[in-house]
Parts: sequence; structure tokens; C-alpha cells
Amino acid sequence: MGSLYSDHLTWLHRWPAGAKLGCMAVLGTLLFVLSAPWALAAAGLGCALLWWSLGPATRVARRLIVAALVAAVLVAGFHWWMGRPDVAAVSALRLACASTLGVALTVSTRPTDMLQVLDALLRPLARLGLRPERVSLQLALMLRFTEHFFVQWTKLDEAHRLRTGRPGGLRLIAPLAVQMLQTAQRVADAIYARLGG
Repeated sequence: MGSLYSDHLTWLHRWPAGAKLGCMAVLGTLLFVLSAPWALAAAGLGCALLWWSLGPATRVARRLIVAALVAAVLVAGFHWWMGRPDVAAVSALRLACASTLGVALTVSTRPTDMLQVLDALLRPLARLGLRPERVSLQLALMLRFTEHFFVQWTKLDEAHRLRTGRPGGLRLIAPLAVQMLQTAQRVADAIYARLGG
């Protein structure tokens, strides 16, 4: 499966996965506690500085962040058209900041490190009769498939652009769906072989 993890080492790579996940969770929560546009604008500036500080490590995720920023602009445009410029600013800034934090975590954290953190966090669920290793595996697979989706979309778009000179757009949905289903089947077969059902 494709990954957005970057081998270009940055200061954020040196942080433990648990510390990064905790910081991102706190900062992400603050984004939705704050409602003043000026405060969210300051958060946006902080996220922009975070992105800039990671340098070449962000190259693998640039298309993803551009897509998130385009979505933020579209959300802002909708709210502006509805006559709510304050909501437009707040919604766009929250989406842009949350996306930047998520991508920063993704490019600087190995999936295996994230899985270990999830295992540790979910271990108390064993007292309730749940199997924390399976829950953490499901969460990790959800994160990896989301990441893999964007990696595959980028590869298909680049291939289509090379052939036609134009972006693929909605034409990529069918081949992307086929690739994702094939990947899901391979992962399911591997898990079944490993765990025995």
C-alpha cells in the first residue's frame, strides 16, 4: 500500500508518535473550541509555519493539502453566498488547519509507530472483554486506507495527465474503485491467513 510517510527527516520526525498524536488531538480540539475569526487566523498562521518548517518532507502530500485548501475555499464560498461571511472564515480556517495538522502527523510518523500508540491507548478495553489489538488494527487500517486512497488517486491522475495532458477528475473514480477493492481483498486475505479468520 502507498504511504504519505516521508523519509526526509525533520524536527517532527524526532518526536515520539504518542506525543505527536496527543498534541494533534489537543490542537485539533482547540480549533473547534475557538470561534473568533482572528484566533483561527492566528492558528492558520501557526499551521502555515508548521508546514513550512517541514520543508521537503511535505512534497509527498502537496496535492493532498492543495485539495484540502480548495475544499476550504469552496466551503467559504458557500457560506459567503448564504450571507454568513463570519461562518465562511471560521469554517475555512478550521478545515485548512485541521488538514495541515493531519498531514503533518502523517508525513512524520510511521504507520507501525501509530499502531503501537493505538495498541497502548486501547489496552484498558481488554477489561471490558474487547480485544484491543483488533480494534487498533481496524483503526490503523482505516487510517492507512484513507492515506492509500490519496496516494492511488495521485498516481492515476499523473498517469492520465501524461497520456492526455489533462487532469483525470471524475474519470478516475472507476479505476480507483477497482484498485481500492483489489487492495482491500489482498489485505483481507492476508489478515485471514495470519489470524485464521
